[in-house]
Amino acid sequence: MSITKVGVIANSSKESAVEYTCRLCEWLLKKGLEVFLEDEIAEKAGITPGINREDLASIVDIIVVFGGDGTLLVASRSLKGLDVPIVGINLGGFGFLTVVNLNEMFSAMELILKGKYKTSKRMMLDAIFQGEGGQGIEKSVLNDVVINRGDLGRMIHLKTFVDDKYLATFKADGLIISTPTGSTAYSLSAGGPIVFPGLNSIIINPICPHTLTNRPIMLPPDVTIKVILWMKDESATATFDGQVSYIMKSGDAIEVKKSNDYINLVDSPHRDYQEILRTKLGWGELP
Repeated sequence: MSITKVGVIANSSKESAVEYTCRLCEWLLKKGLEVFLEDEIAEKAGITPGINREDLASIVDIIVVFGGDGTLLVASRSLKGLDVPIVGINLGGFGFLTVVNLNEMFSAMELILKGKYKTSKRMMLDAIFQGEGGQGIEKSVLNDVVINRGDLGRMIHLKTFVDDKYLATFKADGLIISTPTGSTAYSLSAGGPIVFPGLNSIIINPICPHTLTNRPIMLPPDVTIKVILWMKDESATATFDGQVSYIMKSGDAIEVKKSNDYINLVDSPHRDYQEILRTKLGWGELP
């Protein structure tokens, strides 16, 4: 596919976002491409008019996201289900999703504009939070749904079902339900497995379980998981992609299943997934 129109989304709270957005825009314009900026970064950069991100995806051939993984997670909720390729350029510190580093921005974009790149369709999860009053709140996530004890000083009880069949009541600090993309986020810190993005599975990972034989479980992508908070006069916190939170009361439930939507991430033109793992996680290499 020929790339003639490029969209830019950026975390404008980062000091370097405006500088690198302007540098990339200038470089792209010199190559004869059209560039469209999301509202917020357009205003900060003094380049108008800006476009809201949902409309941006419908008029461009590719979208560049400047920021850390959090910025890309925010963008994913607006861009889900749209086939537009997304290039993550890392302005943060770690960045499993923003795979292009600043020092290779132009060389990576040169290869991408020539069509020398691959993409991976990243599975998402749809969650329904059934709280007090019975009204369901629907959320989609790229990384994970997390239920944790919040400010409680003791464990919470989470009654868990898979396809309406009882699995276990996890007595733990919490529970992580993760995509393969999210396997390198909170789930990894909680001892979960690293799952390659193409596997399309769902991971259930208890956080500091009371029963030490409670281990992470990988499930097929077509199951529905239901988790009920089972605590007398206590509450917990449900968090979606680490960014949106709700208080859960005893008896509240969250239902999670694979989304029909996805996002289309551009792989690094300079390194494969194994090299990204080695670099980010500091694994040793053969001499």
